[in-house]
Amino acid sequence: MAKAKRLYGCTECGATFPKWSGQCPECGAWNTMVETVIDNSPMSSSSKSWTGQSAQIKTLAEVSTEETPRFTTHSSELDRVLGGGLVDGSIVLIGGDPGIGKSTILLQTLCNIANYHSALYVTGEESQQQVAMRARRLSLPEDKLKVMTETCIESIIHTAKQEKPKVMVIDSIQTIFTEQLQSAPGGVAQVRESAALLTRYAKQNDTAIFLVGHVTKEGALAGPRVLEHMVDTVLYFEGESDGRLRLLRAVKNRFGAVNELGVFAMTDKGLKEISNPSAIFLSRTQEAVPGSVVMATWEGSRPMLVEVQALVDTSHLGNPRRVTLGLDQNRLAMLLAVLHRHGGVPTYDQDVFINVVGGVKVLETAADLALLATVISSLRNRPLSHDLLVFGEVGLSGEIRPVPSGQERLKEAAKHGFKRAIIPKANAPKTAPEGLTVVAVTRLDQALEALFE
Repeated sequence: MAKAKRLYGCTECGATFPKWSGQCPECGAWNTMVETVIDNSPMSSSSKSWTGQSAQIKTLAEVSTEETPRFTTHSSELDRVLGGGLVDGSIVLIGGDPGIGKSTILLQTLCNIANYHSALYVTGEESQQQVAMRARRLSLPEDKLKVMTETCIESIIHTAKQEKPKVMVIDSIQTIFTEQLQSAPGGVAQVRESAALLTRYAKQNDTAIFLVGHVTKEGALAGPRVLEHMVDTVLYFEGESDGRLRLLRAVKNRFGAVNELGVFAMTDKGLKEISNPSAIFLSRTQEAVPGSVVMATWEGSRPMLVEVQALVDTSHLGNPRRVTLGLDQNRLAMLLAVLHRHGGVPTYDQDVFINVVGGVKVLETAADLALLATVISSLRNRPLSHDLLVFGEVGLSGEIRPVPSGQERLKEAAKHGFKRAIIPKANAPKTAPEGLTVVAVTRLDQALEALFE
């Protein structure tokens, strides 16, 4: 009988090697090698001869291009992030910090879907009693949702074939194991093989599956990166576990827009949708204070108004501090250099702290002009108007560059009562929204002059 072969796989990149080493030769990560056993016996599945049928081949002209049918999750924000609803046979991976609300939103979703379609909740981390206690605490309908506590993937798929659920949740993929491998659950081979079996089942039976994934201390999904390649959609839960707001962001979606954002509020009855997030993020003080301005950021398919704050103070250190929350710290250093060179405002002896209110992460360059406006306001101790909106990209030569979807950003600002907007000239509309005065600028010095008019 053939002897089982032992390999060592990296938990970061998934590469395998014949012997253990402290550092992965592929990705350079340290202490990530985990032992994996591969069965080389004659009866193993890999050594069997192929007895199936050949795959069907079509030309692109013969392939139907009808829109993929979807069904609602009965949560408008979750449907938005998914691209309009769930697709039959799709695999959705949800990651986030512990306690952020992954299990809560999935339990809420499945309890609502179970009223219209068959649903199965598979948990490997909690007992059935714990799941039922959470559902009663959240006042969710309990009579239709089926719950199973199991960690063996073969048993899960066998039960699913009998129950034939329309939607299924696996909480979490790191606790699931296959009997074909001898390594512990959560290892590279176990996660990869379990996900592959679930993907095959979902595609063959048109079952939509949600996978819950653990995250590392850096915030990335734990396990092999191939897991994110195998699934159709990857969602990340963001926000502070002790805060009220939760942001659900799509970073990969084969059936919808990437970087779509859903906003929820954590309450004693679970996660509640926030259909107008701009109103939440704009809960400002009545009195105008220095170092605060509102910008319009674009998230997925909608604009969102957020407040950017800055605190500039004299530094007593040799190297002044540059701290950002919700923005890129390297971009802040670059913009401060542009402000000095083309705006004539030095900050080399000042500590600069930047914060985006509400825990929002602004990933686009439209925040450049708003960031510099808050720095000037705090440095000069001069408050900006409450009804002022600022957005635009700042180039290294001091020019103000346009950003996408400028018209929609201005309409969102006008809807919330803003009276004045400083924007790039290329984004200036032919007709400004009613009640909104648009100031179009092309250079940084022009924008700085217009701030306190």
